[in-house]
Amino acid sequence: MQSNIESKRRSCEVCGLGILDNSHLEIHMRTHTGEKPYSCEVCGKCFSINSNLKKHIRIHTGEKPYECEICKSSFSHNSALKSHMRTHSGEKPYSCQVCGASFTVSSALKRHMRTHTKEKPYSCEICHSRFSSSCALKRHFRIHTGEKPYSCGVCASKFSNNSHMRLHMRKHTREKPYSCQVCASAFIQNSDLTKHIRTHTGEKPYKCDVCSARFAQHFALKRHLRSHTRN
Repeated sequence: MQSNIESKRRSCEVCGLGILDNSHLEIHMRTHTGEKPYSCEVCGKCFSINSNLKKHIRIHTGEKPYECEICKSSFSHNSALKSHMRTHSGEKPYSCQVCGASFTVSSALKRHMRTHTKEKPYSCEICHSRFSSSCALKRHFRIHTGEKPYSCGVCASKFSNNSHMRLHMRKHTREKPYSCQVCASAFIQNSDLTKHIRTHTGEKPYKCDVCSARFAQHFALKRHLRSHTRN
């Protein structure tokens, strides 16, 4: 049986890949020709295979046929459900070969790798600032548009960034998740804790280029620099 299957296999004339039959060979050849015969009637986007078009259509219909049995979250693709299940299992099969950090999805690893390579493939069309991820570019673009899609449910303050809204919410909830291990002072955000730690360590990372005075906080350096400009 195995020999019969092997005898029916076809080879791609471009890359030499062994293909099971003519129909699979036809689909594979589109990776070389760029042919995309299946198009979305809603937005016009084209695909090389019909199954990818069917998955895409769910973006427009909102259909999410794949449901998590644990938390009932729904997904448009089975692959998205599989990735989501790792949030419950804790599985992180994608590891960075540079620093060993692990991730639940390959796309997260790709984004992370740019922290090592310094690659920034996404560029702002207005100011030409560059970013390592498309979501970072989207957040940045709101600076230009003024869009603030995240609203506080308590005071109706609006934010361009979801993380900024979460920080703001802690003012209402009084949550202070970052604690000093020396004196147990607690802070809303990690950057505040970092600044506080310097009161214990004596670290002064900000240096005046004029007189070499050093400061624990950046704002203190700025204030000090005015003493030179006044003179």
